[in-house]
Amino acid sequence: MIRNLAAATALVLLTAGCATSDGPSATDAAATPPGGASATLRTADGTEVGRVVATETGQGIRIALDVSGLAPGVRGAHVHTIGRCDAPDFASAGAHWNPTSRQHGTQNPAGPHGGDLPNLTVAADGRGTLTGTLPSGTMAGLLDADGAAFVVHAGPDDMKTDPSGNSGGRVACGVFQAG
Repeated sequence: MIRNLAAATALVLLTAGCATSDGPSATDAAATPPGGASATLRTADGTEVGRVVATETGQGIRIALDVSGLAPGVRGAHVHTIGRCDAPDFASAGAHWNPTSRQHGTQNPAGPHGGDLPNLTVAADGRGTLTGTLPSGTMAGLLDADGAAFVVHAGPDDMKTDPSGNSGGRVACGVFQAG
């Protein structure tokens, strides 16, 4: 019986080692792949609350976000057009990244912005993850002369109201850096 259990455990471990992925998931947001970019998210007081990794794929830019220490709730999460995160309000990050000159929101017939992502849900323990793809994005665009930032907002994004989905103030921000 012990030999059978050991063999079954070895098979599970071997199978897990063969799994493939089309890019980073939110759980591996700590690693920045070659050619990718990452941003460390901080609150206005400088507290580190997460990390986001961007990787270019054949479908656009894949975003993997992992946060901890934020207040629970549903929050808008977007790529913003300028690579600056000046506290206290992070207004220096500019508007949502919008390389295709569309309106905000996946439910807006004239949208979405290039930096629009699904909402981030932060659990009661302050942790949350989000993985999504920005189909109109490229790493060259993300890391252009003025860079780009990732912003977590105070409230949920309604996915339709231009220019920001009524997602409220900016509670965390990080500037993308090449990996």
